[in-house]
Amino acid sequence: MRREPVTLVEKECRTALNRVRGMPFDWSLNPYTGCAHRCTFCYVRAFELRADRPADDRYGRAVLVKTNIAAVLRAELARPSWRREPVVVGAATDPYQPAEGTHRLTRACLQALHDARTPVQLITRGPMVVRDLDLLSASSRRARVMVCVSVPSLDPHVVECTEPGTAPPRQRLRAVRRLVDAGVRAGVLMAPILPGISDSPRALGEVVRAARDAGAAFVGAIPLRLAPGTREHFLAHLAVDWPELAGEYGRLFDGRTTLPASYAGALQLRVRRLRDVHGLGDRPTRFITPEPEPAQLALPLAS
Repeated sequence: MRREPVTLVEKECRTALNRVRGMPFDWSLNPYTGCAHRCTFCYVRAFELRADRPADDRYGRAVLVKTNIAAVLRAELARPSWRREPVVVGAATDPYQPAEGTHRLTRACLQALHDARTPVQLITRGPMVVRDLDLLSASSRRARVMVCVSVPSLDPHVVECTEPGTAPPRQRLRAVRRLVDAGVRAGVLMAPILPGISDSPRALGEVVRAARDAGAAFVGAIPLRLAPGTREHFLAHLAVDWPELAGEYGRLFDGRTTLPASYAGALQLRVRRLRDVHGLGDRPTRFITPEPEPAQLALPLAS
């Protein structure tokens, strides 16, 4: 994979938990801002454009390291108003990108969430997640933990062109196996699926079969989104790597952010069938489940 120089910028943050709107979860946590993976399809580029920050090839060349985020998170989790709602870690930047190797902010945040018995969902393309097997296993006994490892394609050319800073897919799948063997609920998220590039029955089947072989608890798929910021960057790379698809993408998106409902529906149906074919829907539960929280005993008062 191509590795570009990345500048790490250390800075303190004022908040850790982010209230999320319009997503299937309410709270997110991102120990870093910016991502060294620099995926061409990254939907975060759209957020960067709205924030008047670079969404083009400059994105990911600098990564903001939130040095005090674990301490801020602990304070937020200690508030009486906190209801232990699920927190998604890595929705806007990969929590296991290379900076985590030295700064260990993700681990520190996971420890805080563990101590507060807060459910966690991790999203990552980084095999470094296995470093925290001990903590993820322990957290699974206190609250629901799920790890989504993103593997949209096994094709080396597709990965090289669209995910230039990531680890090879097979390394990610080995991480899934290690997580599952430790009892952590982990699976594969094929995100995003690229029309004409990674959506053929053969390409999807390869990933589903590999996920099964890795012991994945689940396999899901999310189609490509092209909001302004992401759109310009992705289409510029498409014109270089797959110029024959430029017209097809113009027709499919037709100025929209999302693909037609008919495409998305057909994709989900195809993935469901592949899960059934490869036996992913009928597996015995073998993952760690949260133990009941210790009851607080009330001592009788002396009369």
